[in-house]
Amino acid sequence: MKILFDEVSTGCSKLVTKKYSSSFSLAVRLLSPSIRKSIYNIYAFVRFADEIVDSMHGYNKEELLTAFEQDYYQAYDQNISLNPILNSFQLTVKKYNIDDALIQSFLFSMKQDLTKRKYETVEEYNNYIYGSADVVGLMCLKVFVNGNEEQYQSLKHAAMKLGSAFQKINFLRDIKEDSEILGRSYFPEINLTDHTDAAKNNIISNIQDDLKIAYTGIRKLPVESRLGVYTSYVYYTRLLNKLKRMSFDKIINQRVRISNPVKLSLLACSFVTYKLRLI
Repeated sequence: MKILFDEVSTGCSKLVTKKYSSSFSLAVRLLSPSIRKSIYNIYAFVRFADEIVDSMHGYNKEELLTAFEQDYYQAYDQNISLNPILNSFQLTVKKYNIDDALIQSFLFSMKQDLTKRKYETVEEYNNYIYGSADVVGLMCLKVFVNGNEEQYQSLKHAAMKLGSAFQKINFLRDIKEDSEILGRSYFPEINLTDHTDAAKNNIISNIQDDLKIAYTGIRKLPVESRLGVYTSYVYYTRLLNKLKRMSFDKIINQRVRISNPVKLSLLACSFVTYKLRLI
C-alpha cells in the first residue's frame, strides 16, 4: 500500500533531521504533530541538496545535483519516488501548495555553491541568502499557516528575515570551515587576510535587525508552530550572543557550539515563556 511507503518515507526524513541537526530536531518536536512530519520532509530535502554541494567530495557534484533535481520533478509528476526523501517532499509540496518558484530559487543557490567561491557584492550575497535560506523559511511558513494565504502573506516578510538571520549566523559560525575546506567566502565585507572586529560587528548588527523583525512574526504564528519556531529563535540568538563576545580572530580559529545542557536550559526557558503567554 502506498500509504505505508509514504509513512516509511517520512520516517526517513525524520531520521535525516535527527542525524544532521540535533538542535533543529528538538525544535521540530515542539511543533504540533499535525505539521511535524511535513517540516521533517522539507528539512530532509534541503539537507540532501546541501550535502551534495558541501560534502560529496570525490564525486561529480554537478551530476548528483542535476539528478537530484530531475528525480524530484519526476516524483512530483508521478506522485511517487523510490527515493524516500523525494517521495515525502513531493507529498508536502502538494499538500500545502508550495510554489515551485521557491524550490527553483533554492536549487539555484545550491548550484551557485558548485562554482562560486566569493560573493563580491551585497546584491550577490542577498540573492544567495534568499535562495538558500529565505525560501526555506517560506516553505515552512506554508505548513505553519496550513495553506492560509492571508496569513502567509502577512507573515512572509518576517519568515524571510528569520531565514536570513539563521543563515548569516551559520555563515559567521562556519567561516573557518567554509574558507579552508570549501573555499567559499560569503560576506562581501570580510577579507580573511585582513579582517577587523568592526566588520564582524556590522554583520552582527545586521543579523540583530533581522531577528527583531522575525520576532514580530513569531508572535503571530498559529499556536501549532509558535513554540517550535520560538525555540529555534532563542537557540540562534544565544549562538549569536556568543559570537558577539568573541574576537574575529577567535571565530576563525574555532567553531562555536551550544552545549547540550545549555540547549535543554534554553528549551525549558522557551517553554515557560510560551506557557506564560509572553510570546
